[in-house]
Amino acid sequence: MNSIPTLNHVLDTTVARQPRSPGFVTESVSVNYADLKVQVLKAAAAFYASGIRKEDRIAICLRNSLEFVIAYLGLMRLGAIVVPINFMVRKVPELEYMLNDCGAVGLITQKEFLPSLLEAKKSLPGLRSVWSTDSANATEDIASLQLALEKADPNSLPAGISDFSSDEIATILYTSGTTGNPKGVMLSHANLVSNCDSCITTFGVKNTDVVLCLLPMFHTFAWTVCVLLPLRLGIKSVISINITPPKPWLNLMARYGVTLLIAIPPIFSVLAREARGYKGLVLRYWFFRKVQLCVSGAAPLNTEIMSDFEKAFGVPILEGYGLTETSPVATVNPPGKPRPGSVGLPIDQVQVRIIDDNEKPVPQGQEGEICIKGPNVMRGYFGKPKETKETFTADGWFKTGDMGEIDKDGYLYIRGRKKDMIIIKGLKVFAAQVEHVIATHPSIEEVAVIGIPERAGDEIIKAFIVLKTGVTANKNTKAELMKFFREKLDPYKRPRDIEFLDSLPKNAMQKVLKRVLLQKEIEQRSS
Repeated sequence: MNSIPTLNHVLDTTVARQPRSPGFVTESVSVNYADLKVQVLKAAAAFYASGIRKEDRIAICLRNSLEFVIAYLGLMRLGAIVVPINFMVRKVPELEYMLNDCGAVGLITQKEFLPSLLEAKKSLPGLRSVWSTDSANATEDIASLQLALEKADPNSLPAGISDFSSDEIATILYTSGTTGNPKGVMLSHANLVSNCDSCITTFGVKNTDVVLCLLPMFHTFAWTVCVLLPLRLGIKSVISINITPPKPWLNLMARYGVTLLIAIPPIFSVLAREARGYKGLVLRYWFFRKVQLCVSGAAPLNTEIMSDFEKAFGVPILEGYGLTETSPVATVNPPGKPRPGSVGLPIDQVQVRIIDDNEKPVPQGQEGEICIKGPNVMRGYFGKPKETKETFTADGWFKTGDMGEIDKDGYLYIRGRKKDMIIIKGLKVFAAQVEHVIATHPSIEEVAVIGIPERAGDEIIKAFIVLKTGVTANKNTKAELMKFFREKLDPYKRPRDIEFLDSLPKNAMQKVLKRVLLQKEIEQRSS
């Protein structure tokens, strides 16, 4: 058996070591680790009684909640596989695709998301069970998870049901790819636990820390760092249901003395902007009075935002990098030794290298595709052996699809997506590099750059820009920005068109959905 423990062993060990330590808290509920295990075993018994067995796939579509944690860990006791679903996905065809692709036999959700999910269920005969966490009464189509837990008897579970290798699959997470249907990333117990342990070592998390779980639990960044890490150490995780509005989670931070904030660039941007005058004093010396460290991930963090935030709050931000396929953290700037503009050094147990188009390592400082190797790297894409094979090098390194370079001290710099590359007269332009330059203009809040195909087979660059509050979108602003492009960018890297937007389309983790921008642009040009 793999020496890395399963998630079941992680919970059992924490309960044996510190059963009465506060575990997970929300605005209205708090459980210690001993009580959490009782609820987890009840959930396991309830799911087992309904026919759930080892390797069955069960989808969870919930907002952040204690129920999410209990259901997930309850399914882990049976060796079932959890499939977290992005609750922002409401289109029935996409829900149908994911639930059908993974062969889900059960679904745990809440009233808010039932309409679309029940519509999708009509075409999924294999999806036999649906539980709701906020329905007090069972119906013909929906079971009440609350009632199921009340009736469940943990003693009914067969002996040894939770004893299996940590190489077994724990979860399948669907990535929102740039093209085509999403792929199901298979992560094992060992993947998740090893990444959790590496984060503890790299971040320097202490057993007195308190973590805020603000990002959605369906995303592996939140699940690994804000749920599994506290579970592993036996520390407190404060659960926020939503990112917006901010007042509830700011109150939770103050109430429970959060010391570690895990967030994404747009959150740090808003906080830095709001931290002025009296409001800034209240934010820093009340809501953030206990915060000692912030970690940013999921998208590049503008160095100006980082600097503004650190000046306003007196708290460092460690920027990291990772993917769903790497459980997810792969690199992070080490505490006390950050390098602005970099996403840091490989975390404990993880290796990073840069390769060329022939899968050969490139010299230090040269740009190429980022590859990762370590116990955090996925087992593969569910049901897609061909795609799995294609995403690994011949000698077993995971090809991220991201372009970057490593400096002489081993720090990694992201240069853009390999597929987010624009071809101008045969020359390669990485959108992220152009965006980085444009974002330095004082009038710009956010920017996204895309390549628009032309009939001749070439592309032109277009910039979608969100202006800062108080800046007017007019011809003069556009002319000023075009002049800025001429001053700062080589001719072939300059956007030929600008469109001002109130906001950029984003997913739940605030990553810009460039495919939406491109699709709208193509439709406009063809109409």
